[in-house]
Amino acid sequence: MAAFYSFLLALLSLLLLLLLPFSLSQSNPPPEGFNCSSNRTIYPCSSYALFRAGLGISPLDLVSVGDLFDISRLMVARTSNLSISSVPREGQPLLIPLTCDCSSSYNHSYSLVQYQINAGDTFIIVSSEKFQNLTVYPDVEFVNPTLVPTNLTIGVMVNFPIFCQCPNPGDKVLGLVTYVFRPSDNYSSIASNFGTDTKSLISLNGPESSVEAFSTILVPMPQFPPPLLKNASALATSPAPAPSSTTPFVVEKKNDRKGVIIGLSVALGVLGGLWLLMLLLAGWYWRWSSLDGRKRRGEGGGIGKRGENRFENSAPEMKLMADISEWLDKYKVFQIQELRRATSDFDSSSLIQGTVYKGVIDGEVFAVKKMKWNACDELKILQKVNHTNLVKLEGFCIDPEAGTCYLVYEYVENGSLDSWLRDPAAARKLTWRARLRVALDLAYGLQYIHEHTWPRVVHKDIKTTNVLLDAKLRAKIANFGLAKTGLNAVTTHIIGTQGYIAPEYLSDGLVTTKMDVFAYGVVLLELVSGKEAVNEEGVALWAEAEEMQLSASRKGVRVIGWMDQAIREQSCPVDSVVSVVNVAMACVQKDPSKRPSMVEVAYTLSKADEMFSDYSGDSLSSADIVAR
Repeated sequence: MAAFYSFLLALLSLLLLLLLPFSLSQSNPPPEGFNCSSNRTIYPCSSYALFRAGLGISPLDLVSVGDLFDISRLMVARTSNLSISSVPREGQPLLIPLTCDCSSSYNHSYSLVQYQINAGDTFIIVSSEKFQNLTVYPDVEFVNPTLVPTNLTIGVMVNFPIFCQCPNPGDKVLGLVTYVFRPSDNYSSIASNFGTDTKSLISLNGPESSVEAFSTILVPMPQFPPPLLKNASALATSPAPAPSSTTPFVVEKKNDRKGVIIGLSVALGVLGGLWLLMLLLAGWYWRWSSLDGRKRRGEGGGIGKRGENRFENSAPEMKLMADISEWLDKYKVFQIQELRRATSDFDSSSLIQGTVYKGVIDGEVFAVKKMKWNACDELKILQKVNHTNLVKLEGFCIDPEAGTCYLVYEYVENGSLDSWLRDPAAARKLTWRARLRVALDLAYGLQYIHEHTWPRVVHKDIKTTNVLLDAKLRAKIANFGLAKTGLNAVTTHIIGTQGYIAPEYLSDGLVTTKMDVFAYGVVLLELVSGKEAVNEEGVALWAEAEEMQLSASRKGVRVIGWMDQAIREQSCPVDSVVSVVNVAMACVQKDPSKRPSMVEVAYTLSKADEMFSDYSGDSLSSADIVAR
């Protein structure tokens, strides 16, 4: 055992002699922010950032602040001790909730926030002015290695690493707040504002004299709300001076003293880590030597494996619970026992389609969508939207034992548009007027998510099976499982349904609202023809319509011959049908820039609806078709 310790001490001494000169000689310090804790089990955790509303070009209202940090205004209001309808005053402090995690690649703790680049944006401007120095541009470059800072494309999504840190398990605090130190600040005033003491600030950040203006410090929050926010509606601070081009946060070179301090910190951190490793090895050696071979092979490995699995299972659950906490007040939280009773324990007799079940709770019918730990993206989008032509989310349920999440939606009585078009008897009930109203409802729903959400929402999976009809045959868009926010995003993971996928998405992975427009055009062609998006030979409906040159046909001759037999037998104005086909053909153009917006589509279809309102003609006959 003595020889074992002697070897470790010799190795430790050698590493320290090699490491210390190397650390002190570094001319380029690592990124700003906070190093990950040696106790990695504390990640991820809930943390906070202090943001001041409306300073400079940063957002003022709760909705815009929430969009900036990719959270809901409800979450901003709750943590800032405000009502959801409050309008903050310029400079008013807001407490932004974050999910803090450790980036093992850079040994820094960040909360990554996605931001969509606008005209005039640079890493420096967004970091220092919009995010108010809660991050810095060198770190933005570090976490976006594929982007060129001097050549940012408008619409591209950039990860901005907001500095944060997790408290140690023994710390009696609700969380740590990332705070930007202003020229007028001092430790005493900050401690008073957060209900802590200067000793805690020194422990976390070092002496006040070492803190530069506009740099970030950590502030423990032992109570909620902190004194700073107890009377939030009356607290409006004076705007802090905006960082100029000469402030320390936008200057690349640091002084030599800071480089030495960083080098020493790295060396001491490694030294501490090696001492810890030595102690762990010694403990392991003692345990190993005290057990017989059989027990070592049996119990030792079992304990390690169980501990590892327990951590792996708890981390996603903890992250999911942190992510969905903001919706606890907005949606009903169902118990898993309720859903099991409602769906006969998710029996096949209750299955609607895929993983969606019909359930009855207290006499009310719901649609229950069963998912794994991947509901957060869909929840984030659904909490931003509210429109009569979108299926409404009523609540959700978490089953941590099964690792499952359930989304509970309103039940839409008449099922999918696809089932109506494929059943000849049902198709006859779906008159041209009803189909036109479905087309308009779908257009209004897409117009809403494209034009009235920020960041813009792209559904990505518009098809007849995701269009549901209520008791009055009015349409609602369902299934936001593939939906994304932001414009001009690019993905290499192509997901979609054959026949509805836009060419630019299939070839380049480009995600824009125009891919929804393309899929919508295919749905219009299905409404007119009654045909499926892809035939038995694998030919896409839009390609067939393009080959027939339907939009160029005179007096609707080709259109009438191509119409669904179920509506051809009924009375409807040819001009109305031709107008819809023309819209559909415009939507499925291969060049996305030539496709109309959903605003234009909705306007044109409303005119087609007016044609029908004024129409009082006879049914079309086979003779009419031949004559035309």
